[in-house]
Amino acid sequence: MIAHLRYVLVLLALALPSLQAQEAWSTYRGNSQRTGCTDGKPGPVKPEVLWVEKSAEHFIAAPVPVGDRLYASSLSGFNVPTIYLFDVNPQAKKRTLWTKSAPVLKLPTVSSPAVSDGKLIFGDGMHQTDGALLHCVNADTGRSLWSLTVPGELVHLEGSPTIVNGKVYLGGGAAGVICVDSNRVSLEGKELTPAEIQKLLDKKWAELVAKYEEAKRKKDEFAVPPTEDMLPKPSPLRLWAQGEKKWHVDAPVAVAGDRVIVCSAFLDKEKVGDRALFSLEAATGKIQWRTPLPFNPWGGPAIKGDLIAIGGSSIGYDVNVLKGAKGDVAVYDLQTGKQKWRKTVPGGLLASVAIAGDAVLATASDGKVRAFELASGDRRWIYEGKTPFFAPVAVAGDVVYAADLKGAIHAIGLTDGQFKWKIDLGEHPQVKSPGMIYGGPIVHGGRLYVATCNLAGTYLNGPTAVVCIGDK
Repeated sequence: MIAHLRYVLVLLALALPSLQAQEAWSTYRGNSQRTGCTDGKPGPVKPEVLWVEKSAEHFIAAPVPVGDRLYASSLSGFNVPTIYLFDVNPQAKKRTLWTKSAPVLKLPTVSSPAVSDGKLIFGDGMHQTDGALLHCVNADTGRSLWSLTVPGELVHLEGSPTIVNGKVYLGGGAAGVICVDSNRVSLEGKELTPAEIQKLLDKKWAELVAKYEEAKRKKDEFAVPPTEDMLPKPSPLRLWAQGEKKWHVDAPVAVAGDRVIVCSAFLDKEKVGDRALFSLEAATGKIQWRTPLPFNPWGGPAIKGDLIAIGGSSIGYDVNVLKGAKGDVAVYDLQTGKQKWRKTVPGGLLASVAIAGDAVLATASDGKVRAFELASGDRRWIYEGKTPFFAPVAVAGDVVYAADLKGAIHAIGLTDGQFKWKIDLGEHPQVKSPGMIYGGPIVHGGRLYVATCNLAGTYLNGPTAVVCIGDK
């Protein structure tokens, strides 16, 4: 009996990593269902704008909560990247807790970060740039901990990472899919623990500050304040890569047990990539199955149980080519990659779909939000938003929140698709900043957060905003 019990305990110990619940916000949209809400708290019922952070920069990625704070990334008109950590308290005397920009950040950041173990991990680069960096910073201070250089033509880290048990999985454009170990970091060929890296960087920073202060004391006219770019550059251990120069992975990946689910696109202009859905072995990157796709899956996969839901689009994120766009919603078997059902849509589905309960929720460039039965694909309802959508929905409680390309946020009943309320950020007296919403809303602590950009369209280079909406 005792021997049998020991055997069972050993099996449980071996299986534990795959059975552990994924940490909230350690993947795109907070969880594998891509609901944009992880705490189970319903969103605002009688919405009010609680605070606004106005800007001249473009917020392409959705903001991400970090405890009682909010991370957001932006780029300026000259593609200068900046990341922010905001205090979300409506009465906060200081809204911005820290920022990080050039020279530490060299390329635009257009993806939401993954949050794990007190660290923010995010990639940089966009389609107009080649080569990228994967960054890891301390969530409290913004201080850089490590970075990974990913070189190559058409290489960019546009999709959010997914972190499971310290392993970071992400797409890299033409670099395919990359896996690194965030807890195994080396500097000048020597592997150090995260605590050792932190201690080393803190010591070096203190030395740089002391040297600067001494130079100022001596009235050295060439004294330059230190920047993090002067610190040593630790790198994480790269475990494996798959699909390099064969795929084009801009979408966030998802991890389900021992599988990594990957959406790869084909670039029509460059004639490169592979328009397909893949399952990879999480430990090695080995391909388990491949399923071809009719449209590019820019939003990446959503997963619930043994089902994968994705949206597809005939167009990219371009407001000038909306006419005639086509797309689809489809569900596949996690184990085999076989299609369960597929529904075509007269509009492009650029965002990830969300799975809430037994419903698949999808926004489209034709200005509609659709709900389908997860098991059968039967249409549950259609909501007419009347303005194109590029952004994914958020789901909290029994409400679906969708944000359109004119900066309006729509609250829709999850069960029936009925209108509940709408806030237009362009007309709201506290905001008055019409802007496109690409990254989608999120809901955290009962409040809704959204960020806007004006990269094209009617309000090109107009003012933007990060907005908090809640019940007073």
